[in-house]
Amino acid sequence: MPAIHKLPEVLINQIAAGEVVERPASVLKELMENSLDAGSCAMEVHLAQGGVKQMRITDDGCGIGKDDLALALERHATSKIATLEDLEAVGTMGFRGEALAAISSVARTRITSRAEGAAHAWKITERERTPVPAALNAGTVVEVEDLYYNTPARRKFLKSESTEFGHCDDVFRRIALARPDVGFQLHHNGRLTLRLPAGDAERRAREILGDDFMAHSRRVEVESGPLRLTGFAALPAYARANRDAQFFYVNGRFVRDKLIQHALREAYADILHGSRHPAFVLFLEMDPAGVDVNVHPAKTEVRFREGRAIHQFVFHGVSRSLAAPVQAAYSASHPTQDETPAPASTTHYYSGPTEQARLAVEEATPPHYAISTNQPSFANQATSIAPVRYSPPPQTGMRPAALENAITHLAPNAPAPLPAHDPTRAAALGYAVGQIHGVYILAQNEQGLILVDMHAAHERILYEQLKHVLDGNPGVQRLLIPAVINASKIEMATAEEHAETLTRMGFDIGSAGPHELAVRSVPALLGRANVADLLRSLLAELRDYPASEVIAARRNELLATMACHGAVRANRQLTLPEMNALLRDMEATERADQCNHGRPTWTQLSMADLDKLFMRGQ
Repeated sequence: MPAIHKLPEVLINQIAAGEVVERPASVLKELMENSLDAGSCAMEVHLAQGGVKQMRITDDGCGIGKDDLALALERHATSKIATLEDLEAVGTMGFRGEALAAISSVARTRITSRAEGAAHAWKITERERTPVPAALNAGTVVEVEDLYYNTPARRKFLKSESTEFGHCDDVFRRIALARPDVGFQLHHNGRLTLRLPAGDAERRAREILGDDFMAHSRRVEVESGPLRLTGFAALPAYARANRDAQFFYVNGRFVRDKLIQHALREAYADILHGSRHPAFVLFLEMDPAGVDVNVHPAKTEVRFREGRAIHQFVFHGVSRSLAAPVQAAYSASHPTQDETPAPASTTHYYSGPTEQARLAVEEATPPHYAISTNQPSFANQATSIAPVRYSPPPQTGMRPAALENAITHLAPNAPAPLPAHDPTRAAALGYAVGQIHGVYILAQNEQGLILVDMHAAHERILYEQLKHVLDGNPGVQRLLIPAVINASKIEMATAEEHAETLTRMGFDIGSAGPHELAVRSVPALLGRANVADLLRSLLAELRDYPASEVIAARRNELLATMACHGAVRANRQLTLPEMNALLRDMEATERADQCNHGRPTWTQLSMADLDKLFMRGQ
């Protein structure tokens, strides 16, 4: 066995470079973050051959003094932290003091900087560590050339020029998204590829993700104590086949965190189905002492000290923003003269012919249609014509009364009076014009034409109403013979730790042996589910994450099926009052933009879109 000896400094830096400098994009990230930490207001990035041949970052920050410049390329030399308390509450992008040393060990590196108030600039290279005078107006210029020139084996792992530039472009855009107050320019092989002037968050998101993303997004603004979540969450209509449009930042730092990903996935669970991925740009601001960024040299992983609180805050914040009714979202983007909210009501009705007449839409003659119009609410009309009685298979034990009366609760016998029309409040979905093949409702609003899938829309309305009916009453199904399940030590400990939570969900679980759990009751809606599989999924969820959505997800699957069978079918002829009642119910229903399967329920064609179809004005 060889004797223990200390490694040479060059080898130490190259080992560190294996973690910090994975490819040119890693170098770009570290250098851009250093520029932002220096207080830059403008930054230019010049790349050659995907960043492998040359990388030049110019900023107008505070600069580096002559004495500090000599330490800039030394390992574990930094101006950003000095004590353990600083490390536990990092407020800057960089703090390790490893990046420049690691980069200079695998590439030819040159730093030119002029500190504020200095007579002139100073320059240093990876070979000549003594600063020499140089010319520079202000700020810092870092040049990195011939990446991996002294480690050819590492260079062979690099991809093509276009691929490496693509990774650099991704890093550039991620950092630019987080700092809309800073102007950025990206050049590649002498050509300007992207220019982002300083502005606000909405403009920067539009410049990077495009108008289509912003058109299908809801603004997120949630604050609770020291936590603040802002940004944009796209509706399922903008769902992607991959995760290329997912940006989450903690105190301005782009992160990929399992806890956050789970919270966002659950926030979209009720409106996005299948293999599609949501798109979002979200910024979480919190006390730096509440998050540990010293987890990995790449600094894209973090660890929250209060993970449960962060998970619930992100989940509920995004979920509420996505669940906002159509009319609320419309009113937020189209303020009216009278911003007094409409009176609260559990059922929404056709608002009368006044507004419809103003939009020049004629009232249809009722005798043409087969359905009576004596009930103005579409939800009431549909369920009163074809009420759905859900009858679960016979089971041993008690059946919940809430489930028995869930659908009938939605179909009151007597119609309620029409509310007074409010001419100051424009309807988001406009007013009906007619039906197309008994499937789609045609309506017009201030912007143009609205198309509504009436079955999908009514399905979502019934589904949300069913959830409200059963909220707070899970119902318990007692098992005649307790189900005994083999469990690991971790599962046994989790069941004991979360016994109160499991009881609230409708489970009665106790220990039946050293490695066995006895299940005496389950939620009534899930009485026919495989008890062992359900419990193991639930315990795994409770163990890994602060809150469980397993039971809600299983219950919602059943309610979605009930709503699908209860919704109005295709080829059903409706009168204009019935169509308008459906539009009003949609405007007041949470998540009404999508049906239970994640498909859109309506779409808008503006007057400009219609003019384009007929080449008007061209």
